[in-house]
Amino acid sequence: MTPAESTGQGLVARLRAPRADRANALHPGAWWLWALGLAVAASRTTNPLLLGLIIGVAGYVVAARRTDAPWARSYGAFVKLGLAVVGIRVLFSLLLGSPIPGAYELFALPEVPLPDWAQGIRIGGRVTAEQLVFALYDGLKLATLLICVGAANALANPSRLLKSLPGALYEVGVAVVVAMTFAPNLVADVVRLRTARRLRGRPTGGVRALLQIGLPVLEGALERSVAVAASMDARGYGRTARVPAAVRHTTNVLTLGGLLGACAGSYGLLAAQGAGYGVPLLVAGLAAAVAGLRLGGRRTVRTRYRPDRWGARAWLVAGSGVAVAALVIWTGAAVPGAMRPGVVPLEAPELPVWPALSVLVGLLPAFVAPVPEESARP
Repeated sequence: MTPAESTGQGLVARLRAPRADRANALHPGAWWLWALGLAVAASRTTNPLLLGLIIGVAGYVVAARRTDAPWARSYGAFVKLGLAVVGIRVLFSLLLGSPIPGAYELFALPEVPLPDWAQGIRIGGRVTAEQLVFALYDGLKLATLLICVGAANALANPSRLLKSLPGALYEVGVAVVVAMTFAPNLVADVVRLRTARRLRGRPTGGVRALLQIGLPVLEGALERSVAVAASMDARGYGRTARVPAAVRHTTNVLTLGGLLGACAGSYGLLAAQGAGYGVPLLVAGLAAAVAGLRLGGRRTVRTRYRPDRWGARAWLVAGSGVAVAALVIWTGAAVPGAMRPGVVPLEAPELPVWPALSVLVGLLPAFVAPVPEESARP
């Protein structure tokens, strides 16, 4: 073996994703930034081909890097929720009509007469192909956003994410993490009870079976909530230090003002006409929010045990999500028609090349993030 070959193989070995352990575990904030980047890209288009590509990228990364932890099993629930959103959106379009005009009438439902004060509302009536396609595109966009959030929920450890939150957001983070952990546990309880009924030869479908499964699940959830509350109280959750009133007021003004500025700046970036004021407003809002969070951290008296480090691989994962959002916004501006295919008149969606290549950048975490123990087994 030549020295050049030996050096090349050494470089490849260093770049190869290592097996995950406590020392090299990826920061959970990186997974959330990656998923939010995909969500921002999804919010910029109604093209079903691009949205399907974003769903495929998120699903591939989840399949490659999720573990057997309870929160990782919630991804399927988010996918089903997304499909339900698409179905509900199409159903509402069928029953309540749509402002989208259409020339291709598919069928007509019996129309319910409404009083004069309900003008503008329609129940039933003609159903056109244009309104169904519009509803399908709109529902698929919402479903993609949900699936991106589900991908972050399946990949990021919620307890480690809670530990990484700033002190000012700790109490809010506790509530969010407990709520996000609650859903996967409910799903696991339902699966366990259905399996037990199936092994005993009892039906698992129907209204009666649903009630017989739902009541024990709710009872177990209530008992678990009481146990978690008692455990958190015993460990000192919610205890804060006393700070001067001026610091509290300044913290509130900076935090709320900064978050409002960040929201307005984000809206400016997502809106087609707000590109001019979006960036400065977002930067100013984030700066004020960070200052408020640092001041608010004085109320927290807790310490951190082995805090997670933001390493090079976390930068790559988070950067891939940010790159997807930025590249899709940038390249999509050149092909606005392909990003939002028209429904009046109906036209087949086309896959824009550069935005599609930009979405593929989101696959990077599947190759650089540490490999979970279960995935590393032959």
